[in-house]
Amino acid sequence: FYTYNNFIAATKYYPTFGSSGSLDVQKRELAAYFANVKQETGTLQYIREINRNNVYCDTSRGIPCPAGTKAYYGRGPLQLTWNYNYDAAGKAFNMNLLQNPDQVAQNGVLSWRSSVWFWMQNSNCHTAITQNQGFGATIRAINGGQECGKGSETQPAQNRINYYKDFCSQLGVSPGGNLGC
Repeated sequence: FYTYNNFIAATKYYPTFGSSGSLDVQKRELAAYFANVKQETGTLQYIREINRNNVYCDTSRGIPCPAGTKAYYGRGPLQLTWNYNYDAAGKAFNMNLLQNPDQVAQNGVLSWRSSVWFWMQNSNCHTAITQNQGFGATIRAINGGQECGKGSETQPAQNRINYYKDFCSQLGVSPGGNLGC
């Protein structure tokens, strides 16, 4: 499901992903993206969130949760979550992901594409890395409500940092500053 070819096909929709700024910035962006993917998917094991009991429906933004629709729990490499994210991604892809969020877990290219879309368009992760805000900004954007502001790094946040440092080392680039929440 999480294949190299599906990933490359998905990134073609976002030509600035992993290609903005200096070579070091590009490497940091790829390291940051894959560190978060590694944490979210349990090293590419999970296509769907383990705990599927949460519905993740917030209608306060004017986005409904259609009757009979499956819950908006996390799916894909960055675990796309919440009805409003499925709606926005669906609109970007000209698909109805609000009515059928499970499409993200059924199509490998769409799954990678939803994560790169979130990274580039909806979460400011791309901007955080390319404007030298540090890896910690990506943690806050992806899962900050659960992993940040606890007085010290939670284990999932520390995992992300460790994965990021490891990917940076493999790519031959320093991780930069501001690594934690």
